[in-house]
Amino acid sequence: MNPVLPLLALRAFAEAGRHRSIKHAAEALGVTSGAVSQQIRQLEDRLGVTLFTRTRHGVQLTEAGSKVHPAMVMAFDQIAGGLGELEAINARPTLTISTVPSFAASWLVPRLGRFTQRCPDLEVRIEASDTLVDLQKMRVDIAIRHGLGDYPGLVSDYLMAPVLLPVAAPAVLRAGPLIREPADCLAYPLLQDSDRADWPLWLRATGCPDDPRAERGPAFDDDLLLIRAAIAGQGIALVRDIYANEEIATGRLALVLDRPWPTDFAYYAATLPIARKRGSVMNFISWMKEESSSGSKVE
Repeated sequence: MNPVLPLLALRAFAEAGRHRSIKHAAEALGVTSGAVSQQIRQLEDRLGVTLFTRTRHGVQLTEAGSKVHPAMVMAFDQIAGGLGELEAINARPTLTISTVPSFAASWLVPRLGRFTQRCPDLEVRIEASDTLVDLQKMRVDIAIRHGLGDYPGLVSDYLMAPVLLPVAAPAVLRAGPLIREPADCLAYPLLQDSDRADWPLWLRATGCPDDPRAERGPAFDDDLLLIRAAIAGQGIALVRDIYANEEIATGRLALVLDRPWPTDFAYYAATLPIARKRGSVMNFISWMKEESSSGSKVE
């Protein structure tokens, strides 16, 4: 066999198996889907072994592919980790965190000073964006994601599961009809999430029949915008408790009804397996767990 290792083909194989998708593997590698497919075909031709079967959901490893794929992924992760260590020799210790703007502004950033006091020599960089980052491709140490915690190729740590609360400006509630039951909220303007799904689901979860009024009102694609609209007196908003608690405590918002609705999704800290060998990464994750479990407020 040719002693020259087909590194490009092996990397294509590793990423396609990691993501179960040629398209996602191509995005991770910064090449076209055709280039990934060609590399995998060349590797299969060289080895005389079929590594993938195609399904309507993407690609699936064959029995032969499944046997060697974990070792390939580990090898490339180790190479990436070694390169990162070489780059970090003369660099200032830095930890890059990626999360959505609402979580960064309402929960993470106000508490960050406590972590800085604990680790003053570590420079923390917060990247707030609604774009889902690829930790394989981007220089991000921890991605705080809102979902079910199942992220292929990553290790996720549970942080918190927020609940939805109906809130409004106190002046709006004083001027409007009395709210005794969830259905009474329909008499007010409703501030919607981008999918217009939260209000119908919350009303259904509290025992209310379906009502077309539950989907009316302006929609916002970020919890911070929902909160700002509610503070401005534009209507009642359903927002996650971790974003609303401070506004309720200061009196800018009032809890309409004490009927919190647990959401199926939670916040997780997602990392590459090799990143967990770094003390700074695990220290930050441990600190976030402490903050979320203690329910500590911003000082």
